[in-house]
Amino acid sequence: MRRMTSPSARPMSPLEWGLLLALSVLWGGSFFFTHIAIGALPPFTIVTLRVGFAAFILAAVLPLFGLRLPADARIWAAFLGMGLLNNVVPFCLIVWGQTHIASGLAAILNATTPLWTVVVAHVATAEERMTGNRLTGVLIGLAGVALMIGPELLRGLGTDILAQFAVLGAAVSYAFAAIYGRRFRRMGVPPMVTATGQVSASALVLAPVCLAVDQPWALTMPSFTVWAAILGLAALSTALAYILYFRILTTAGATNLALVTFLIPVSAIVLGVLVLGERLQVKHFVGMAVIGLALAAIDGRLLRIFSPKALA
Repeated sequence: MRRMTSPSARPMSPLEWGLLLALSVLWGGSFFFTHIAIGALPPFTIVTLRVGFAAFILAAVLPLFGLRLPADARIWAAFLGMGLLNNVVPFCLIVWGQTHIASGLAAILNATTPLWTVVVAHVATAEERMTGNRLTGVLIGLAGVALMIGPELLRGLGTDILAQFAVLGAAVSYAFAAIYGRRFRRMGVPPMVTATGQVSASALVLAPVCLAVDQPWALTMPSFTVWAAILGLAALSTALAYILYFRILTTAGATNLALVTFLIPVSAIVLGVLVLGERLQVKHFVGMAVIGLALAAIDGRLLRIFSPKALA
């Protein structure tokens, strides 16, 4: 009997790597958009507008692809679970955390997601077991992110401990979401439908919380720049990003998908150069090189280079 191979057990294809890079750019831009919005709006309002607009956009686009949201209560229960793990909990924790700690430190803490995913996948699944090269690659990647962001941000590691634990909690939530989201493939739910259902369920959960806590009717009307940032968060960093997310999850697996958190800081730096005119420093190039080494290790390419017979 032929053994079924897990998506994460094989190297990713060029198309999957391309989608992963695109996703890292979309999510890397979310730090930029959040930085603009957080100065004018409270966290729950930002997150509610983000998933609410994303749900509206995806629901409007869905019929163009001949798709529609299912009526099955079992699938909607799964949407709710995915929305809590992948949107409600991590979005709120990260946005709140960014009000207390530097975004660079938040990026380092968020980059622990692949490590948690490897651990969760090893415990919760029979297919995505931890391997030596996978764990080694994750640890190398964390070192690369730390090098690229810079050691000066680590000096504040002892302060605002609750905010730091909040971002770490978001990383753990993302890890569980990556494993939980594998069920939609078995249910036969297309990636775009899953993305739409997830953010729709998230919006339904967050709307009453936002109304009760932030009382948005009492807030000052945001500027055009803030509204543009919210639209960028919703359309690019959420709606389009989650279409790619579930596409990668379906074909490449949870552990490979989690590699995107290593690429997000790289994308954020590149966007800073192109949009804000920032300059890359030597540490950024070193960090990018180390991250590339980590990705190759987790993908298995280094193992084939140094031990060609290992995968024969």
